Formats: sequence, C-alpha cells, structure tokens
Amino acid sequence: MSEEKKLTKEELIKKAKLPAKKAMEWHPFYRGKIEVSPKVQVSSFDDFGVWYTPGVAKPCQDIHKNPLTVYKHTNKWNNVAVVSDGSRVLGLGDIGPEASMPVMEGKGLLFKYLGGVDAFPICLDAHDPEDIIQAVKWIAPSFGGINLEDISKPKCFYILDRLREEMDIPVWHDDQQGTAAITLAAIINGLKVVGKELDNVEIGLIGAGAANLCLARTLLKAGVPEKNLTLCDSTGLLHAGREDLDKEKSPVKWEFAQKTNKGKIDGGLPELIEEKDVVVAASKPGPDTIKKEWLKKMNSDGILFTEANPIPEIWPWEAKEAGVRIVGTGRSDFPNQVNNSIGFPGIFRGTLDVRAKTITDEMHIEAAYAIAEVAEKQGIHEDYLVPTMDNTEVYIHQAVQVGLKAIEQGIARVELSEEKLKEKAEEVILRSRKHTKTLMDTGLIKPAPKVE
Repeated sequence: MSEEKKLTKEELIKKAKLPAKKAMEWHPFYRGKIEVSPKVQVSSFDDFGVWYTPGVAKPCQDIHKNPLTVYKHTNKWNNVAVVSDGSRVLGLGDIGPEASMPVMEGKGLLFKYLGGVDAFPICLDAHDPEDIIQAVKWIAPSFGGINLEDISKPKCFYILDRLREEMDIPVWHDDQQGTAAITLAAIINGLKVVGKELDNVEIGLIGAGAANLCLARTLLKAGVPEKNLTLCDSTGLLHAGREDLDKEKSPVKWEFAQKTNKGKIDGGLPELIEEKDVVVAASKPGPDTIKKEWLKKMNSDGILFTEANPIPEIWPWEAKEAGVRIVGTGRSDFPNQVNNSIGFPGIFRGTLDVRAKTITDEMHIEAAYAIAEVAEKQGIHEDYLVPTMDNTEVYIHQAVQVGLKAIEQGIARVELSEEKLKEKAEEVILRSRKHTKTLMDTGLIKPAPKVE
C-alpha cells in the first residue's frame, strides 16, 4: 500500500505544504543555490600565467583562426543559459525577473546535479519578444545551448521558433518540450498498465497554454489520431467553429482548433473529461479546478495527470475517490510525479555531447520512450510510471538515445558511438554527483536547518 493511502487527508495536506515552509528557511540560509567553482588545478600561483595572461593568448588565437575550437578550449561545450523574463513563473504569473531568480537558480541546480550541465540563470528585464530574442543572440557566444523558461504565451512560441530558426546552438523551451517529453513518457507507461494503446485512446487536454499545445503536437507525432484528441482553454473546447480564436494572435491554438474535435462539440471541462481515457491538465492551480463529479464520467481505467504548480488542479486522493485508476501530478511528494526534471538534464546532456545544432521534436519523443523504458525495466504499476530523480540511469539512457537521434537526423557536429555516448554521459553526470557529495562531506556545504 502506498504512503498516499496510509495518510489521512489532513496529513497529506500538511505534507503538501511542507516544501514551501522549508523553502522560506533554506533559501536565506544558503543565499542562492549555485555558484562558480574552479575545475582546473591551481597548484601554485604560477598556474595563473597559464589560465590567464600571458598563456591564455594562445587558445584565444586558436579560436580566432578556428571558431569551433571554442568547444575544445572553453566550457562552452557544457554551458547552458536559463533565460526568463519572469512573465509566467510556475503558477504565480508575471512576477518579474528578480522574483523568478529562485526558480532559475533551482533549474541550474537540477541541470548540474542531474545532468552534469553548467547552467546559469539569465533573468532579463525585458518583455518585448524582439528584445528577448536579441538579448539571447547577444549572449549566445558563451553558451552551448539555451533553455527558455517561464515566458508567457503566445510570445513564448514566437521566441522559440525564431531562435531555433536563426541560431546554430540548441534552443529549448522546457515549459513546452520538456513537459511534453515527460508527460508522453507517463502516458506511454500508464497505458501499458491499463492495457490500452496510444493510437486507440481518447485524450483530453485541459489548458491550451505552452505545455499542452506542445504536448498536443507531440502526441500527434507520436501516433495519436487527430480525431482522438480534444483541447480546452478557459473559454471552452477548441474546435473549428470557435469565432473568438484569432489566427494571427494565437496561431498555434487556432491550428489545433482546426485539427481536433472534428465534431465541433461545445462545452467546458465536464464535456472535455467525459468518456476520455487520458486527461492531462496544465491549467489553473487547484485544488478544486477539476471537480470529482466530472471525473466520474471518464472511461474505465482512466488516467489523469494534473500538472499545475504549486497545487494540482485536484488532489490525487480525490481523483482516486472519483474512480480514476491512475493519477499523477507535478509534485515530488505524491506518486507519479510528471516532472520536467526527469527529462531536460538528460536531453541536454545528449544534445551537448554531440554538439547538436537544435533539439527536434523527434529528439524529445525519443527521450520520452527512453524514460518509459527505464521505468518499465524496474516494474511499472499504478503508482510508478516514470523514474524518480534519484535514478541516475534515466539521465544516462536519455543522453545516449537523444545523441543517437541527433546523429541520425544529421544535426550533430560530433558523431559518437552508443558506447562512447554512454561513457561520456556517465563520466560527466557522476562527476557532478561526487563533487556535491565531497563538498557536503567536508562541511563546505553546511547542513540545512531542520523544519517541521
């Protein structure tokens, strides 16, 4: 029996509130989550003549003559910028660049510990899409990849499309592609548990923001028929008869309104949920955005993912009481966490290791299947669909599969064998884990204060 079933509702609610309580103690205690640390030996002060002037002039000249040697002489090969304007942070909305810093630092910590990637928060005091695009282009020489984060729609679509088209390093919007990858992985294994097939289930998506619009595109590419997919925004179900949808202002949403819900069914959340096998919510934080009575009308062996942060659209135990068989959330303190952190560190690891020029939809779909495979090997069940963050193998396996897919698609600058990709990913990821543990064991990272 899972811990979720053993605890009372009051205990579950208290447990759900504990991370926020700890956050207000731990953040000021450490005053930030990441810092710059040397990776070279400094055995004497003479070494600075090598790492800096006069010796550094030689690698500078080499890069000037052969620009791609920047990946050999500098950390560009492993640097990722986590870029945000703070316009849509978690479930908090437009709170600005300074207030988004704790999230972006947290992203940097996850990148480093889970994927061995050196990621830096770049919080921009800019909201105009053209300004953000230009700022990213200006900083690009220092980075091997760009992770766009918590940027509001619809500009997030435009910014991603422009930067992917105009830059020669991978640009990724984790709220779109990352969420799509881990959600697809959870759907794949959830359907295996209940004995259904991806190309023969009815799927409803609650919310038509960045996450679900990318998920919709991903599901279609992964084999879900258009007729089996329905989306709903704050106004109602998307369909071709919706006169309020503007092709110019919301081109992506408009496109899916033409493709899906061929019967032009009207209504809202109750109608979207009815007779669905899978429902994915990425919308307004709950806990009562989704009602129990609506879930009772899902098909048997229903699968529900409620991904709003910090509070899911409905508490998982309430969804179970309504008859839903499998429930996942975006939180680490409940079973089946549909968590981007399972995806982006490994995806970027593989992307950086082959110096891919972009991250394609096929690459993040490949990552989804890699995630699902790792969990399936361990034994999937109703409360375990995707690996947890402590599973090192999931990041290594993704890195290998993503790297191989980039090579197959002809967008990798470096071609490595499957064996070499695995060796490289293991070396970088395990080094990062050991580095953190060493700092903790020696007291350079102090224990966090206890909070109850």
